[in-house]
Amino acid sequence: MGILALPSATIALSLFLVSACAAAKATEAALAHDKPGGSREQATGGARAASLSATSRIRDILNNPAFAGFGRRILPWDDRPYDENMPLAEIGSLLPYHTQVRPETVVGSLNRMIDDVGKGRTVFYDIYTEAQKRADPTKEHTGLFFFSGRPGAPFAVISPGGGFSYVGSVHEGFPYAAEISRKGYNAFVLKYRAGQGGAIATQDLAAAITYIFENAEALGVGTQGYSLWGSSAGARMAASIGSHGVARFGGKDLPKPSAVVMAYTAHSDHSADEPPTFVAVGEQDGIAPHSAMERRIAALRKSGTEVEYRKYPNLGHGFGPGTGTSAEGWLVDAIRFWERQ
Repeated sequence: MGILALPSATIALSLFLVSACAAAKATEAALAHDKPGGSREQATGGARAASLSATSRIRDILNNPAFAGFGRRILPWDDRPYDENMPLAEIGSLLPYHTQVRPETVVGSLNRMIDDVGKGRTVFYDIYTEAQKRADPTKEHTGLFFFSGRPGAPFAVISPGGGFSYVGSVHEGFPYAAEISRKGYNAFVLKYRAGQGGAIATQDLAAAITYIFENAEALGVGTQGYSLWGSSAGARMAASIGSHGVARFGGKDLPKPSAVVMAYTAHSDHSADEPPTFVAVGEQDGIAPHSAMERRIAALRKSGTEVEYRKYPNLGHGFGPGTGTSAEGWLVDAIRFWERQ
């Protein structure tokens, strides 16, 4: 009897060792860490990264293995706890300066990232080194989300809004990037430092552009003819770089963007050498009235800058992609404007 039991015991021991080894590998893979090139590993450790839906919860973003190491940076606020039981159908409640937040659009762009990770693509990059983050811990909240297009195609950098209090990437960052990527271009969404004003946020944008230029070959993006996109507070950031250049805000001495795309902002500053500019605003915007934007447009046109201006009826502030509204399709129009440049 003892002799007959020996093979069973051996098999059981082997199965135990295989299981323990697999568990150790899964644990190791789930601990995302910085690569030498500045990217953050996104390994699912064998665990299947589940797709999201409107009935998914905030915790399904925070705990999704596809977002290991950066899940919180997907969400808008750095300085407050989340109700992890909140369904994504209610995610608009986290964005007080935004309207027309459609959960299906939010979920669709998040699932695009989950699918990309499943294909072995890196979707998140740190823009600051570990030494820089140790010197200034607030830089830990930053990074670039990458929606890849054709290898070598030009890139866009998108700076979402949020009144410099939060970063509304889920509404006017990731959905923009998904649309730009579908057209074959490379798109990055910037997670910048919120709560520290426009100067700090714009420094993060300059650092992000510098990072992309320095790592363009590894990222597979072309640096000719890049564009900057921004909404509300993010539009101020994009326009500031367009007016004054990357170096003014702490980045390297790099070319200005070939186009700036601005949505619903009262930004008024401008220079004598502005990139071609596309502007979108809601006719009923009470936060950034279209009249303020129109004064800037007049100044740009007077200096010879090409401007395409769209004012959409029955819309207020923060309409994002504008799906199902009078602004539906504005992203495609803005991409075409960029292409002409």
